[in-house]
Amino acid sequence: MAMAALKFPFTQLPHIESSPKRVRVFFGGEYIVDTTDALLVWLKPNYPYYFFKTKDVPQKYLVDAFQSQKHHIYDIVVGNRRAEAAATLYHDDELDGLIQIEFSEMDAWFEEDEQIFVHPKDPYKRVDVLHSSRHVRVEVNGVEVANTTRPRLLFETSLPIRYYIPKTDCKLELLAPSESSTQCPYKGIASYYNVHLPTGEVVEDIVWWYRTPQLECAEIKGCAAFYNEKVDIYIDGELQPRPESPWASKRASAVVPV
Repeated sequence: MAMAALKFPFTQLPHIESSPKRVRVFFGGEYIVDTTDALLVWLKPNYPYYFFKTKDVPQKYLVDAFQSQKHHIYDIVVGNRRAEAAATLYHDDELDGLIQIEFSEMDAWFEEDEQIFVHPKDPYKRVDVLHSSRHVRVEVNGVEVANTTRPRLLFETSLPIRYYIPKTDCKLELLAPSESSTQCPYKGIASYYNVHLPTGEVVEDIVWWYRTPQLECAEIKGCAAFYNEKVDIYIDGELQPRPESPWASKRASAVVPV
């Protein structure tokens, strides 16, 4: 039996809120945005994006690329640096007159004086890591790959519980490093393992770990987590239902908040 689909705080999208933070965007050696009037915009339920009013994005950095009925796309140009199609001016309903800048195309983003990564953190999301003595076993296609009584349980709003297991309690002989990597604004940069089963079957990218997690999730450092959606996890001897989530049928992509 599958778990119920995960719920998000907003049913009506886009959802727009003012941000109380000073936000700066750095590109090509200059801060092209420096404002205390940024907006958090949820275009999809998972997390927000920063949008800016036109007054906060100097026209001198914007070079026409193309436009449609609802959007005006600009390259961002600073000196000899150009980020193609990196800014979008909306001409559509609630977003009319607002500019979105592609996060990954910029050199750095700052909230106040702290650099942020991947995307803005969701003010409605909380992440907690708790030590536990619950007995956690993980099987992949009937083969035990982890067994521990000292897991770290990571609770993140709107996502399944993730069970982080010390590597010494994993069958490391079955894990082979993958070339995949993802980023999370709450946890940091994740590396992945493929599981090599005794049958010769290889299950790709279903295990991840953080070498140097963000401070708020420091307790998961060096521990491995398995996609609940794709493995069998037993808690105190009871098989857990596989949750429904955006990763239930997908492999890891370049940026996945896990």
